[in-house]
Order: sequence, then C-alpha cells, then structure tokens
Amino acid sequence: MKLAQRLFYYLGGFVIGLIILFFFLGGKKTSCNYSPTARVLKNIRSKESVLSQQVLAQMKSYDIDTADISILLLKGSVDFSKSNTTLDSCKIYFVEGTVKEKAISLFVENCDSIAKINTLKLTKLLD
Repeated sequence: MKLAQRLFYYLGGFVIGLIILFFFLGGKKTSCNYSPTARVLKNIRSKESVLSQQVLAQMKSYDIDTADISILLLKGSVDFSKSNTTLDSCKIYFVEGTVKEKAISLFVENCDSIAKINTLKLTKLLD
C-alpha cells in the first residue's frame, strides 16, 4: 500500500471519528476544567453568592454591579499564595481580574452551600 493511500485512510477515519464525537458530545454541557483556578472558580459560581454590606457599599462607590462580579468569577484568576486553603469549614480564595478596564480583586469565602464575598478592592483603573 502506498503512502498516499495510508494517509487517505488515516485521515478518513480521523474525520469520521471527529464527526461521531461531535454528535455524541455536542449536545451535552461538558467542560474541561483541569487547572486549579478553573475548578475553584467553577465551584464558586455553582453556589449561591452572598455579598457583605461592605462589598455592596464599595460596589456602589466604584460603580460596579453584580454582572461585573459574575464576569470576574468567570474570567478571573485565583492567587493561591494570597488565599487561605488550609481551613476546614470555609476556604478563603483571592480572586483578581479586569472588568470594564477596572482591576478588581475579591476575597471569597467558599463554604459548602454558599460563597460569601467579603472584601472587594479596586486596585487601579486601566487606560
């Protein structure tokens, strides 16, 4: 069998396999959250979020709404060196990112059933 025929059969089978995978996995809500940051943010987003009164006041003064917080919890990054993950009851994570040209950081207390956002900081405005 010539090299061209082998390549043709290989690519044909590969394309058929991709099509089958597309139909089997296309309708499901699958995600690949392998990094620690992605797993933590997905865990926080899956729970009910509770904002402290201090955070609500800061949101009002910084002109930030809950949609911005949701975007930050979707696209932000977790700094594990500033987080406290050794606690048994509720681990505290430091989440930071940029939303609408604002660098925002949060301390999120991740408990079993709720995620409490305790502290919000606007570090700087980006130009």
